[in-house]
Amino acid sequence: MAKTALITGATSGFGKAVAQRFAREGWNVVLTGRRQDRLDALVAELGGPERALALCFDIRDETATRAALAGLPAGFADINALVNNAGLALGYNPAQTADLDQWKTMIDTNITGLVTITRLLLDTLIAQRGVVINLASIASSWPYPGGNVYGGTKAFVRQFSLGLRSDLSAKGVRVTSIEPGLSESEFTLVRNGGDQAAYDKFYAGTNPLQPEDIAESIYWVASLPDHVNINSLEIMPVSQSWAPFQIHRE
Repeated sequence: MAKTALITGATSGFGKAVAQRFAREGWNVVLTGRRQDRLDALVAELGGPERALALCFDIRDETATRAALAGLPAGFADINALVNNAGLALGYNPAQTADLDQWKTMIDTNITGLVTITRLLLDTLIAQRGVVINLASIASSWPYPGGNVYGGTKAFVRQFSLGLRSDLSAKGVRVTSIEPGLSESEFTLVRNGGDQAAYDKFYAGTNPLQPEDIAESIYWVASLPDHVNINSLEIMPVSQSWAPFQIHRE
């Protein structure tokens, strides 16, 4: 029987690439997101309703999340891998000029939504001796100007992953925090408020990571033997490295 992966935020970027990668290996996939048209197109691409299931809801809405998971049909209900990919960054403003509503949206999506769906699926994942793969970021360890709440949410994801790992080790459930660096995807277009020129300028000459690179790493983690756990995996493009510490001069 085919294994099943549930991938949040599957309508673009990392999530879409992860769904494609798992489907190529014969997994069934449950795809979540807020855009029904994109979910339907991806279901068709991945082999139709026998292989892929679309669940259209907002990860921030606990009632909708519960309802979607409660309605999982046979063939998709036994989740072997949860890929918590849904997340976003909004803006680059320093804290003193940041938009509070944007901060709350990042917290509700990157933290509250992630822990909600994880908790709701834990019994199933324990029964399947499955794997939880959480998308954090290098921002969970390395701060940068304007990263403030986004970096804070990803630090939570990293620490939550380690805590899950500690709690679930006796249950045979593996947990990994994936921490990408500079990556090219729709994620950055959203962060720039849809400004394509700013998006293009940001990536000019950088040779960033692509969604397929992250999908390959996630599939590798999920496909390892059951007794092998990757606690965290920090991934950067070769062109990205660490800068000197910031110093403000009067």
